[in-house]
Amino acid sequence: MLRYLKQLKLFFFVFAIVSGVIIYFIYSALYVEYPLPIYQPNRVDASLVDSTIQYKKKYHKIADFELINQNGETVTQDTYKDKIYVADFFFTTCQTICPIMTDQMFRVQQEILNDDEVMLLSHSVTPEIDSVAQLKRYAVEKGVNDKKWNLVTGDRKQIYDLARKSYLVVKDDNSEDYGMVHTENFALIDKNKQIRGLYNGVSPTSVDSLIQDIKRLKKEYQ
Repeated sequence: MLRYLKQLKLFFFVFAIVSGVIIYFIYSALYVEYPLPIYQPNRVDASLVDSTIQYKKKYHKIADFELINQNGETVTQDTYKDKIYVADFFFTTCQTICPIMTDQMFRVQQEILNDDEVMLLSHSVTPEIDSVAQLKRYAVEKGVNDKKWNLVTGDRKQIYDLARKSYLVVKDDNSEDYGMVHTENFALIDKNKQIRGLYNGVSPTSVDSLIQDIKRLKKEYQ
């Protein structure tokens, strides 16, 4: 009887191990981490998209640009060549959502600080106020790492066009001088200049998702 019980115990032990291995392989086969979507203008809130491209269903990419950062350096697409990056729009004198957005972007910066594949890019929607000197003061105050994060200013029309025709994250204020009402959105851009995610930049939970999606996106290039 004792021998029988020992054999039975051994059987259930082996059965449990084999079952665990089978369950693991079944789960691994069923769990597929799909690539992040590629955002197109026709699938984004129309209020954030210029009317000339609201119909566009594919092939949308970030347009070339030439702007000036907090150190007076020229920033172009080449600065972000072969990089994944997070973009947003803000202004330094904003007292509402911008400080929260900047704090959340700082969180992202800390996560990617030693990652050469990932950078950040913040565009001023009040370039006539946000001079290079003003951006530099703001960068120092907010702990911006110059190697990872560019705060940029430049031609108002160019910034407006980037916001509404490329990144799809800013509302038109219906004025005649390319006025913009920036939103809290962060845009995740891949190495092919495509939008791969849009996130609420004042929500820590949404920014947590952004940080995880950066890791997912990186796997596409491994």
